[in-house]
Amino acid sequence: MPALLERPVLPEVDRSIHQRANPTWKRVLDLMVFAILVPILTPLLLLVAVYIKLVSPGPAFFLQTRVGHGGNPFTIFKFRTMHVASVSRDLEHRNYVAAHAVTGTPVKKPENRSQLIPGGSLIRKLSIDELPQLWNVAQGNMSLVGPRPDLLLLEDYEAWQLARFEVLPGMTGLWQISGKNRLTFEEMVRLDIQYARSLSLQHDLRIILMTVLVIIKERNE
Repeated sequence: MPALLERPVLPEVDRSIHQRANPTWKRVLDLMVFAILVPILTPLLLLVAVYIKLVSPGPAFFLQTRVGHGGNPFTIFKFRTMHVASVSRDLEHRNYVAAHAVTGTPVKKPENRSQLIPGGSLIRKLSIDELPQLWNVAQGNMSLVGPRPDLLLLEDYEAWQLARFEVLPGMTGLWQISGKNRLTFEEMVRLDIQYARSLSLQHDLRIILMTVLVIIKERNE
């Protein structure tokens, strides 16, 4: 009886995530900005919520599970900008992003204008749909600045890419001010890791300022 061929032993790949502690200065900054912005933005938030309810049946807010700090799942809050029948296509969106990650092409948002509610495109363009994430910041499962949480699951990432989960995800980050949807998935991840490994108050303040300038210049595609 012929001897059985031995299978080669493949080296184990470390897929652990080093969960860095959130610096005290970062939590203080998040809570200070939250305390300042919420009273100012409350009339706008109420107006947008009422508008969405008027133009499209369904909830004003959109809740979705994302992967956060240390690879732990959390619920992200957004204003709903798509019709209810369209907002639950998580698997389709995940496959779309994963395909761009493999091909190395820029991760542009898919064409879904027909699925948007009236005014949904403008709400997205001005990033108003992201404002409810201030409550994520208050809860402590997001920060103002950090890697952007997407729809991919941990198994969709290569081992080295998991370093983007070492810190809290953010409402904005290096990706948003460095080209956003014009960048490839790998470029986005490298920016996220660069940010995670060089945390500083000065860096966060610069990113927040640059984000405001990007929105004002209407380059936030």
